[in-house]
Amino acid sequence: MTAPSQLPPVWDELITGLTVGMLLTDERGQVLATNDVAADLMQLAKSDLLTGNRPSGWTVRDDTGAPMPDWADLAGQVLRAGSPLSTPMVIERTGQPRTRIWADYHAVEVQGRRRVLILLQSVHTDVSHSRGLRDPLTGLPGRVLLLDRLEQSLVRARTRGTLSTLVLVDVHRLADFNGEHGFDRGDELLTTLAARLREGLSDEYTVARFGGDEFAVVAEHPNGAGEQIAEHARELASWPMRIGRRRVQPALRVSWVTTDGQASVHSVLSRAEQQLAR
Repeated sequence: MTAPSQLPPVWDELITGLTVGMLLTDERGQVLATNDVAADLMQLAKSDLLTGNRPSGWTVRDDTGAPMPDWADLAGQVLRAGSPLSTPMVIERTGQPRTRIWADYHAVEVQGRRRVLILLQSVHTDVSHSRGLRDPLTGLPGRVLLLDRLEQSLVRARTRGTLSTLVLVDVHRLADFNGEHGFDRGDELLTTLAARLREGLSDEYTVARFGGDEFAVVAEHPNGAGEQIAEHARELASWPMRIGRRRVQPALRVSWVTTDGQASVHSVLSRAEQQLAR
């Protein structure tokens, strides 16, 4: 790819007619070049995208309603990691959702300089369901979306001086329960636990299905440790429930990790899983 700011005809030729929005930014998130599709998806004038101007009432959030990190934070994250980042975005005008977008960030090199190429695609239904990122049984975010939410939480913790906590809740011996009561009852157990966690925890937290027998919670908080969040999740999930005609009390294992955002997603997950296995 050639720097579009120097050879606009080449850039225009490459992207004319594409149904995908394209943005090229530097390491600070400054937009160097874009196309009309990206401007339309972002509900901005092309000149606003290039200058960084944002009209009154324009905001961008993730699909939970949480504010998105600055593009500078995301660009820096992609360049440091050297790996792609994908995230859902909802563009709002005066508090009303206008467009739902999926953004894919890629680290690229343009004329010897490190840049970030952002591909934007419109999503006409729920962002997460359209990408298959929701767990079909519980309706919670799945593993891929959880990793994205955790990554965003770590970025916000680093840039805002807050803390991010990951809680893992493991349903112990779920395979034995399925063998004794059947998979339908096991599914009923999981959906009940998912509903309890989603309804009982703060709307600002991400509650996800991390694996076949594991749930995860991502929470941001200004201070303190994640122990209280973990204990609240354990309390919600451990209440006895009625599955079919039986009264069941789930056997659970819970672990948690709190970080200031300096740790990587992989290290946070690895530490939480190691604690869960003890």
